[in-house]
Order: sequence, then C-alpha cells, then structure tokens
Amino acid sequence: MVLSCNLVQAAGRSYVRRSWRILDGDSPSLKLVLLVSSSTCTAEATSRLLVNYQEPYRSQILDYLFKPNFGASLHILKVEIGGDGQSTDGTEPSHMHYENDENYFRGYEWWLMKEAKKRNPQIKLIGLPWTFPSWIGKGEDWPYDYPHVTVYYIISWILGAKQYHDLDIDYIGIWNERAFNSKYIKVLRQSLDKLGLSNIGIIAADGDWNISKEMVVDPYLNDAVQVVGAHYPGTKTVPNALLTQKKLWASEDYSTFNDEVGAGCWARILNQNYVNGNMTSTIAWNLVASYYEELPFGRCGLMTAQEPWSGYYKVEAPIWITAHTTQFTQPGWSYLQVDGHLEGGGSFVALTDGLGNLTIIIETMTHNHSKCIRPPLPHFRVSPQRATFYLRGSFYFLETLQVWYSKLGFESANSSLFEQLHPVKVWRGSFALDLDVDEVYTLTTLKTGRKCSCPEPPPPQPFPSNYKDDFDIRNPPFSEAPNFADQTGVFEYFVNGSDPGDHVFTLRQVVIQRPITWVSDADQTISIIGNFQWVNLTVTCDIYIEKPIDGGVFIAGRVDNGGIYVRRTKGVFFWVYADGTYRVTSDLAGEEILMKGLSGVRHNAWHTLTLNIQGTSASGLLNGYPLWENVTISQPSHGWAAIGTRSFEFAQFDNFHVEAR
Repeated sequence: MVLSCNLVQAAGRSYVRRSWRILDGDSPSLKLVLLVSSSTCTAEATSRLLVNYQEPYRSQILDYLFKPNFGASLHILKVEIGGDGQSTDGTEPSHMHYENDENYFRGYEWWLMKEAKKRNPQIKLIGLPWTFPSWIGKGEDWPYDYPHVTVYYIISWILGAKQYHDLDIDYIGIWNERAFNSKYIKVLRQSLDKLGLSNIGIIAADGDWNISKEMVVDPYLNDAVQVVGAHYPGTKTVPNALLTQKKLWASEDYSTFNDEVGAGCWARILNQNYVNGNMTSTIAWNLVASYYEELPFGRCGLMTAQEPWSGYYKVEAPIWITAHTTQFTQPGWSYLQVDGHLEGGGSFVALTDGLGNLTIIIETMTHNHSKCIRPPLPHFRVSPQRATFYLRGSFYFLETLQVWYSKLGFESANSSLFEQLHPVKVWRGSFALDLDVDEVYTLTTLKTGRKCSCPEPPPPQPFPSNYKDDFDIRNPPFSEAPNFADQTGVFEYFVNGSDPGDHVFTLRQVVIQRPITWVSDADQTISIIGNFQWVNLTVTCDIYIEKPIDGGVFIAGRVDNGGIYVRRTKGVFFWVYADGTYRVTSDLAGEEILMKGLSGVRHNAWHTLTLNIQGTSASGLLNGYPLWENVTISQPSHGWAAIGTRSFEFAQFDNFHVEAR
C-alpha cells in the first residue's frame, strides 16, 4: 500500500519517492501458489533441432534451461502431446498413430522431460494436445464426439510416461486454444480419479477465460478443474475467473522475439500477471528457439539453439530475466498480497516460503521496450523514482537483503544482465532504492543465486552445403532423422524387412489419415531441411511409393514456407506418381503445373529422383537419366530442400543428398 509520496532529487535526476509496506510472512492474507516461468509448449515442435546437438553443447543448453541456480532454473516444463498434426512450427508424432498402435518412444518430448527431471527432480510437468490422430474423431475433425475414446488416448499417454520413462505428469490440458467441452472434462476427471491419478490437475481451457462462465454455474465442472489457464491475457483476468476460486494461470504467454524488447516483455508480464490479474503462473511459449528461424515466430524462445550442425547457441536476455524470479522462489512459495504498482510506473511482487525467507522482484519496463507480440499494449509511462519499502512482522528484523540486478540497454545497446550487487541494508524494517527505467531488481534473503556460464560454443555456421543421410541406423536414439523438420505428416526411421538389399533402413512417412488439426495442415505431407537461403542446389533421393494407383512422392528445392502457413508453400516440386506419370509444380498443392509427362514409375519399386535448380532453370533426372529439363523458375528465389508425399500415405525415402552451390 502507498504510505507517502513526495519529490526529491538524487544523482542529478528527479525521483518520485514512494513507500510500500511488505506484509509479514505470518500474515493471513497470503495466497498459496505454484510459481512457474517455463514453456511447452511450450516445448513442442519448437525444440525440434535441440536433440541433434552434440555433446557437450546439448547438455550446456539443457543446464541453462533447467539446472537449479545456474540459468533460467525453470519450475515447470509444458510439452505437447504429439498428435501427428501441425502445431505452429512443425508436427509431433503421436504415441498412437492408429487405434491399435502404441509406441512411447516416438519424438523427443519424453527425452526432454527426462533431461529436465534429471537436472531438477522437483520440476512440474504439463501435457497438452494441439492435435489428435484421426481415429479419435472416427472420421470427424473433432475430438469430443466420443469423450471416452479421447480420454483413453490422453490417459494412455500419462500412463506411458510413467511406465516407460518413470515420469509423473502433474497437470494435463484439454485442447490448445480450441473449444472446450464440459462433458469431456468431467469424464477425464472421473477417469483420472478412478485410476488413482487424482493428484493430476486439469488445466482448462488454454484459450480465453470463457470456461470460467460455465464453471461458476456448474459445480461439477468447477470441481473437475484445478487451474483456469488463459493465453496472452494482457496481465488482466475477468470477474468470473476470480469467482471460481481456482488457481489462475497465464498458461501461455510471451511468444516474442528474444532480444532486449522480448526480455522487457517477459520481465513486465512475469510480475504484472499477478499484480494486475492475480495469475500465479506465467508459462512462456516457447522454451527454446530450436527450429529453423524462417519458420513462423522465429527466435521466440527464452534462448536460441538452432544450429546443431555447428554447435552454436546463444543465451538470450530472457534467460536472465527468468532467473530473477525462478532462482529465488520455488513451487509452493506464496505471494504476499500487497499493492504491487509503483506510482512512477512499473511493478513489484513479494513472495515468501513461510519459513522466514523473502524475495522481492521489481521491474520498471517502459512501454516501447516491453511490447509483447500480443495483445496490444495500452500506453503507459515509467519514470525514475525512489522507492522505500517497509517490512513488518518477522521481516522487520531483517538486516540485509541480497541484490541481483539487470538493466536492459536500449540506448547503449549494452545490457547488464543478472549481476549481483552489494547487499542492501535494512534499517528498522525499511530500505530504499533509486530505480531507473528498464531495470529489474531481485532482493532476497536467499544466498543461493548464481550466474553460471559454460565455455563459449563454436561460432555460428550455415547448414552444410553438402549434406547426406542414408538413414542406416539400427537402433536410432530418436524416431526422427536429424535436421528434418516435419511440417505435415510424420517421417520416422523404418526397418524395411521385406528388402534384403540396399534399402533395409529407410525413412518412412507414416500418417495415412488426416489428423484432427489445430491449423490448416496441408493435404500433402512434407518435411523440410537445410538452409532457407539456398538458391542453386541439387537434391537427390531414392523413393518408394507404397500406395498403388494414386500414390505419389516428391523431392523439392527453394521451399519457402512451413508451420502454420504450410498450405501456401511454394518452391520447385518434382513429383512422381504410381500411375507412371510425373509433374513439376511451383507449389506444394500441386496446382501450378510447370511441366508434366510420363515417367514409368510404379509403386512397390525403388527409384532415384534428382532435382537440379540453377538460377532460373530447373531439370530432373529419374534413375540417373534426364526426364525433364529447362523448366523456367521465377519464384521463389531461395528456400529449403524437402521431401514428401501426394497425400496421407505410406512412402519411403533413402539416400538423401543435397548439394548447394
């Protein structure tokens, strides 16, 4: 609460003097919280390239994210429950592609959760689906018509996490940013309870606050939900959400380019989601920018690790902004209920463990230096100010507080990040700070904070201009081949037991029905790879069409799109079909035909395709012999290489080779 206000001069600048009282840790106004600041999501397809890093760089990245008192020291990891569909920057494989199929080793989320738990056994785990395999909807693009089927699918994932990886899931979501269904939520809650999983909380509905309208009039729904989670709430909640008396979370937020402005956004919402909206958890999308940067929302992670081929990564400013909160609090700490608005602009929060420890986090982010990607930020002003804090109760007897400090440098382009300053003295329960703009302070009784650093990673390098993969791995550590990023469909390592020759180990597209989608997935499957800046290149790959009559596959270059925009992808696509024809198109949809003719290709036989793009001309070879040539290419001017199929169908690929010049 504000006790006084007067203008003073300090260090040649005008400061507004403010005073606040921090309540004692024994106060009855404490509110129990689970404090978080991590993502999924927020480790979803956005972590695709992370698994391909070699040691020691991969472990260094993981340490910066998860190791306590090292870097971000995250409290929660939220992962996508893969559903074979596009979830922003790629697809993640389902543990059940088909109704009679179960495999709990697909993808990399299991590995990521285990790595997080290895570093911090107390980290909380959340699972949330973006998409669902087709069989869930029995032909409909909707997961709720058969709620018991969807519940069976989700609980199978939870049980598989425990049985095969010894992972205990703490929270489960409904359907990311899509409609919720009250009956489904209740069936999910009942089923979890019957299986002895009552400790797993349901977060709903990972969109807006609308579910709270139903919760306040439906006590059974209200009992089923443990956390009301909203996305990008703009630090504001709604009255109905408060009336539920549930934990309120910003269950996805941030989603902003990870420069200093992104750090300012993150600092502001970490505090103000509680100060303005009573939200006790803020989860960043995304965890680490470990996907091709030219995909949607490039570098919108807490740090950047998008070059496994070079080993280069960068610890961005949001990592250290995160540390201001996560290194000095833990899940189970409590927010003290004080008015956290600084009258000169900015905010502060105060937390305690109830055992005598106190942490105060202060931010003074200015408007233009803290804009998140969404929602629009109303204008506000922040000025230099002197703030005086008064501690009461048992905190009155504190003599010093440790101080950690960050200053985001926008004018000088030189930021100070997570630096330990001299302790501040507390005199008779009070202390004062001179606060400038765009600063973050942590004042705490804890002496455990550390800013650790690893040796510098190797310098950045572009994707190799000569890249080969024969997929000959007998026991691959992951189901997906390195550096391929699936954008529609799922491409997995496959053992071709029917081929005793050169194609026993291949890469196979395995999704044969269009999944229940989150966005508009393409009607064709596609996996991209390489350098988006490639202009002149030759792509060669052995292909095997499994679907008779209307089956087909392609190789491509200068591919210009992916992620949520995959349907509009352009490039140079060389198609061959099971009916013995071929086409060259400038789009993934196959509608903009540049050339077509007969190829003699049939299904259930291996063929070698070669696509050569040089300047404004392209040519194609089949089994080493020219099939078409001198096709004029106007757009796009550059892009990735890619492989894929005509529809959701089985098909195999082997001996992939791309050479860029």
